Amino acid sequence: MSEVKIAVLVSGGGTNMQAIKKEIEKGNINGRIEIVISSNEKAFALERAAKYGIEGIYIGKNNYSDVHKRTEAILEILEKKEIQLIVLAGYMSILENSFIERYKNRIINIHPALIPSFCGKGYYGQKVHQAVLDYGAKVSGATVHFVDEGTDTGPVILQEAVEVKDDDTVETLAARVLEAEHRLLPKAVKLFCEGKLVVEGRKVRILTNK
Repeated sequence: MSEVKIAVLVSGGGTNMQAIKKEIEKGNINGRIEIVISSNEKAFALERAAKYGIEGIYIGKNNYSDVHKRTEAILEILEKKEIQLIVLAGYMSILENSFIERYKNRIINIHPALIPSFCGKGYYGQKVHQAVLDYGAKVSGATVHFVDEGTDTGPVILQEAVEVKDDDTVETLAARVLEAEHRLLPKAVKLFCEGKLVVEGRKVRILTNK
């Protein structure tokens, strides 16, 4: 079975991309990160990619002010690289519906909460953890899901719960949730690369006998 060609879209530090790369190097994921695309030209993720010898490129508002042209530029790269799986790892830009439709059930995202709680428009980055603390929730976590035309509304692939402690701050909660993300996202990528994810309506079935 040939390696699955992966593109990782980022905006920040790239630790989730790094977590995937480490599992690939261990031989746990039958895939290869072909390209890292950042919406932030100063994202440290681009430096991480360079250290791994992975091609990194900035495509954002500064060099593509028009969102449609930005979408076209990304799609051109993905098609040239023959990308089979797109991983959104802290990607802070909106994907157009035409993009999502073209790669239906081949785009996965990691969200720092247990969807359908604390998700949707406006829930990103530290705002998610602040909302969890403000609400007084006892449990948060991480969710990997397929991306659809909504915001955090696609079928859930995997979830992991993280306890919210009484003395938690945004920073301490975020750190523990990130640890869960680093476990969960590579696992989801592994399952995809093994052809073990089957989308049935809103549900994702994980094959165990393949």
